[in-house]
Amino acid sequence: MTSLWLESYIPSRRTRMPDGRRYDVVVIGAGITGLSTAIMLARSGHRVAVLDARHPGAVATGRSTAKVSLLQGSTLAAIARHHPRSLVRAYVDANRDGQSWLLDFCRTNRVPVEHVVDFSFAQTPDATKRVDESVAAARSAGLPVSRLDDCGLPFATYGAVALENQFQVNPMDVVTAMVAELRRRRVGVYSDVMVTGIRPGEITMVETSAGRLGARAVVLATGTPFLDRGLYFAKVAAERSYVLAFDAPGPLPEGSYLSVDSPSKAPVRSMRTALVGGHRRLLVGGNGHVVGRHPSPRALVDDIESWTMERFPGARKTHSWSAQDYRSHNLVPFVGRLPRGSGRIWFATGFGKWGMTNGPAAALRIAAEIAGDDVGGTLPWAKVIGRRITVPADLAGGAAESASVAARALGGWIGAELRSVPPRAPTEGRGIVGRVDGAPTAISTVGGRTCYLSAVCPHLGGVVTWNDAEKSWDCPLHGSRFAPDGTRLEGPATSGLATGDRPVR
Repeated sequence: MTSLWLESYIPSRRTRMPDGRRYDVVVIGAGITGLSTAIMLARSGHRVAVLDARHPGAVATGRSTAKVSLLQGSTLAAIARHHPRSLVRAYVDANRDGQSWLLDFCRTNRVPVEHVVDFSFAQTPDATKRVDESVAAARSAGLPVSRLDDCGLPFATYGAVALENQFQVNPMDVVTAMVAELRRRRVGVYSDVMVTGIRPGEITMVETSAGRLGARAVVLATGTPFLDRGLYFAKVAAERSYVLAFDAPGPLPEGSYLSVDSPSKAPVRSMRTALVGGHRRLLVGGNGHVVGRHPSPRALVDDIESWTMERFPGARKTHSWSAQDYRSHNLVPFVGRLPRGSGRIWFATGFGKWGMTNGPAAALRIAAEIAGDDVGGTLPWAKVIGRRITVPADLAGGAAESASVAARALGGWIGAELRSVPPRAPTEGRGIVGRVDGAPTAISTVGGRTCYLSAVCPHLGGVVTWNDAEKSWDCPLHGSRFAPDGTRLEGPATSGLATGDRPVR
């Protein structure tokens, strides 16, 4: 599955990481959050290095829909349902500052920006209440939204919220411009560098596949922290969702759109258009689920394609891809110092698929704290978010997710024990998990190559499942993902799946 954005991206020249060098700050992760943080710190005179296990924008940023909106579907209403108005406003203020910073960056660096009206709409009559709740939450947070009966889509809808003057981008245009600025400021951006460990101290040592670096401060901008300090992998849910690009005849929707229906009533649908390579394409996304817990992601992709072709006759799919993000149980990101990091390790996670605004907002807070600024004075929203309390709904959400993780952990092992490996290798594009010599074993055939691996995730021992859309092994516990040959792709795991044994027949 190839992202529309990444297909046309040409990585800049790669430079070798200098082993043993010391910096003021080492940023791990070269997505929107890490690159924004590095730019802010470099502009204030810090010596910075950026490391990425793949290349800039390769994971969440290059696979997003790249909507830069403060409306965010039903997010504000969901926060308002269980938290005081002050927290909703602080969340919006944080995203507004992140949005403003990104827009200013794009203007300064001549990155193309499309201003649009963003709509949150109801697909079913039952969801009109959610539309009204979204209107109330947005207005209480100071957003000048409008309540509409019709948002102009070529199929039936049942009310919508509209917020003008939002924008959308090609995320890899942003990444390219950010890397270019960092290089102009003599910041090293190093690709294909896997961080294997961090040892906090007066000089924190960052151990990597290319050597080690020293730093006064380290920033984990990796989607979810791969260090288990603070157990943030258990405080967020790893979710995967899908996006398809289409060539479609006739007039296309001019705004950006996100449905607010309960997924049990109607699957979530996200829409926008994008001008790439001189062609205006329709992007349709949705069908999100917890990583590793759907029996057939391929079926979810097919469902979006069928839904689109029914509503936009003549549409032809050109690309399909998926993205992974992490949702905190109360929908408000975690940002700040990592526990047991000697006060020298910062992190950000839990953006809930809104990283294009939450990412720069997190960068503003982290950069200010590293610089020693009065964050409460310059970013008052950070103080409100930082002191938020856990309410019963958050506890219930966390407890439900923990119970689901425990059930998945047990079920994965039992299933592997009960399932014997068939005498023949899986057919092309398929993967199975079964017992080989008493051990859970993952077997797949991709590109004519059959691989036998341990099915046990090296993070916390979950048994992986096969993703038939992306031909990957996904852990249903905390979202670590692996290629068919066992190579780590993303998530809290810091190593790949171990090579398994081919059964003797």
